[in-house]
Amino acid sequence: MRRQIRNIAGKEKMRVVGLMSGTSADGVDAAVVEIDRGKVRLLAFETFAYPASLQREILGLSRPESARLDDICHYNFVLGEVFADAVVKLCSKSGISLGSIDLIGSHGQTIYHQPCGKRYGGRPVRSTLQIGEPSVIAHRTGVTTVADFRPRDMAAGGQGAPLVPFADYILFKHKRLTRAIQNIGGIANVTFLPGGCTQDDIIAFDTGPGNMVIDGIIRIISGGRRHCDSGGKMAARGIVYKRLLDEMLRHPFFRRRPPKSTGREEFGADFTERIYRRAGKRGLADADIVATVTALTAKSIAQAYRRFLPVMPDELILCGGGAHNHTLIEMLHAELPEVKMLSTDDFGISVDAKEAVSFAILAWATIKGITNNVPAATGAKKPVILGKIVPA
Repeated sequence: MRRQIRNIAGKEKMRVVGLMSGTSADGVDAAVVEIDRGKVRLLAFETFAYPASLQREILGLSRPESARLDDICHYNFVLGEVFADAVVKLCSKSGISLGSIDLIGSHGQTIYHQPCGKRYGGRPVRSTLQIGEPSVIAHRTGVTTVADFRPRDMAAGGQGAPLVPFADYILFKHKRLTRAIQNIGGIANVTFLPGGCTQDDIIAFDTGPGNMVIDGIIRIISGGRRHCDSGGKMAARGIVYKRLLDEMLRHPFFRRRPPKSTGREEFGADFTERIYRRAGKRGLADADIVATVTALTAKSIAQAYRRFLPVMPDELILCGGGAHNHTLIEMLHAELPEVKMLSTDDFGISVDAKEAVSFAILAWATIKGITNNVPAATGAKKPVILGKIVPA
């Protein structure tokens, strides 16, 4: 077993699959990358959508009032099968031999995350839970798998998030330009890379909801028939209701100083349903509600930059599903007119693939024995090597 891991770690050029399923729980993003002496090249990418019934089950597992222990146990292994199947299908579809894959890095599916912790024995104990059993992935694919990246950072006193700043540093650091890499997934998070930075100079944190509240409102409005505002078309027809927007921006998370992370626990179904009820009492049209929660994402990102970044970036590099929401991006442009906006597509990595690529990079670092958390971002007391290795 040790020899197998040493053999993988000793390779200068490595082919790694990264797997990611985010807070929207809409499917598995799978990316094959080649990493050669720290240089990363995307070879193939695909998103494998969950069936609607599986998405509903996962979202139910994320709510303490509806989650059952037997279902958590069951779907941990179900998602292991689903993730493994995604690897096999991606390799087949792209003409890449499964036998050529050296390593898999799987984020898993977060169903609960407590970055601030609950008290036990007189002190706070942070915790997190991702499902998508890596033993199943390794067994089904025959490829050594690295998973469960968050817990080690939490054991070192961190919040276990954000995890991608190490990958952002590898991919986007610049000798002169200061860059902000803004992911807009279910939750939005930023990595700030000053020009000529080292890992110690990185600032990273969750800015608040990305697509999560927008998607939740769309589900309510459509009676579950739709799950997102494709292209931001509905928001484009609406008018932002400033009073409701200001109410949402008073959420204490937005004032909390980094390091900080968030998730469904703060901006999930309970938050969304409460906002929808408030909007209903004010007689807002559906399009106006969608426009207002879209503005929440744009405004909270811009406010976070002004509150918590030392300077405005020269370039803002967008990624994640929210990069396809034209209305959201227009609102963000209006909030940050002085910043040049790009996307990871401009650097050869699809906005949809970026998170999966990041977990391939994290797995590569883990197998190489390279510390891959960023304590300045997570609050950990020291750099550590993230993840658990499951040999094939």
